[in-house]
Amino acid sequence: MTLTVNVNGADHRVDASPDTPLLYVLREDLRLNGAKYGCGLGQCGACTVQIDGKAAFSCITPVGAVAGRAVRTVEGLAPLGRMNRLQEAFLHEQAAQCGYCIAGMIMRAQALLDEEPAPDEATIRRHMQPNLCRCGTHMRILRAIRRAAGRPAEGGAA
Repeated sequence: MTLTVNVNGADHRVDASPDTPLLYVLREDLRLNGAKYGCGLGQCGACTVQIDGKAAFSCITPVGAVAGRAVRTVEGLAPLGRMNRLQEAFLHEQAAQCGYCIAGMIMRAQALLDEEPAPDEATIRRHMQPNLCRCGTHMRILRAIRRAAGRPAEGGAA
């Protein structure tokens, strides 16, 4: 079946069953490899993208469910090849170790900052809770989000 999906501001026609996970369409059909397959159950967040501005697990979202909706991937954050403020903060804070979870972390954090530009610490932690980093860089990830939000680091300046 041919479906039309809007990803990063452009419409794409793909041949896929409506129940195909969005993640598979992004990676296999559109060659957007930022979102990663982690668990396939919506429990780790490596596959996080934004759908209509909200963070969503692309591994459990059927492609048929995004018809008429806007999907944004990490590749869509820097369309002109320049990192945005959040990406720069992740780089500055060295928030990636292996890097596998980082695209999902960035997409979830960007959804938060788009909705709440200056979230408090509790809001950041609550919002980021669904995404896991198995390397243990959670503290650096939190620092990067605070930096992008213009908030001071815990116990000091941003």
